[in-house]
Amino acid sequence: MALTKADYLAFRRKFEPTTVKLVVIAESPPKNQTYFYNPAGKTSEWLFSALMKQLGHTPMTKEDGLRELQRRGWILVDATYEPVDGLGTQKKMRNAIIERDYRLLVATLEEMSPDKSVPIILIKANVCELLDDRLTADGFNVLNGGVRVAFPAFGQQPNFHAQFAPLVKSAGL
Repeated sequence: MALTKADYLAFRRKFEPTTVKLVVIAESPPKNQTYFYNPAGKTSEWLFSALMKQLGHTPMTKEDGLRELQRRGWILVDATYEPVDGLGTQKKMRNAIIERDYRLLVATLEEMSPDKSVPIILIKANVCELLDDRLTADGFNVLNGGVRVAFPAFGQQPNFHAQFAPLVKSAGL
């Protein structure tokens, strides 16, 4: 059974920090349902593992890692909650769905940071291309400044770490 946006948000709410210090925006939950905030998942999931490495944390369980993320004030938000990875190379369709859901993303970010001051890091090339300038123009504190942070999969892990770490450092986190 496919997960719904409500399901994804219910998973995330359990691990939302009281005070958000960093928002990481990814593309969407994966169609294979290995959702980032599902504590029953594996610590070896690409994005989860990469963010744990950024935190310098080696969790025994996924829940332990999610609690550490929460303790540090980091939160992952998806640009859309419609899994678009199933669209494969159909970049126009993927991007159209992200653009369609832009107002929903903005509303979520405004809830987390009403003054729009919380640092945001965008990951995955299309997310960076679509949202960097737009969120910045809407007053959000996007750290990318044109830096496209690779998604940490398919051999892109070293690029992810080389691009992501300086952005985190620039935020003083």
